[in-house]
Amino acid sequence: MFGLTSQMRRAAASIPANIAEGACRRGSREFARFLQVAVGSAGELEYDSLLAMDLDFLQRIQGERLEDEVTEVKRMLTGLIRHVASDVRRPDGASLKTDN
Repeated sequence: MFGLTSQMRRAAASIPANIAEGACRRGSREFARFLQVAVGSAGELEYDSLLAMDLDFLQRIQGERLEDEVTEVKRMLTGLIRHVASDVRRPDGASLKTDN
């Protein structure tokens, strides 16, 4: 139980840590890569919560709430990845993205 709890905490902490690290990198491509890693950590947390419920370490109501919250985080990350990926650069460094 303690190992799974520790793993869930690491996965949860990894999500914003990867967002922050990616935001400090140069370029949209690198940022998008770190956002993908954050999505992976969210997926890991989602699985860990299912496992914790199956093992009766986490009450069903709490686990379902956690699943809903992780799903929402994954949606937000996916939207941010799409936004960042749309920031394509021309060879001269100017952005091809429009704000329309």
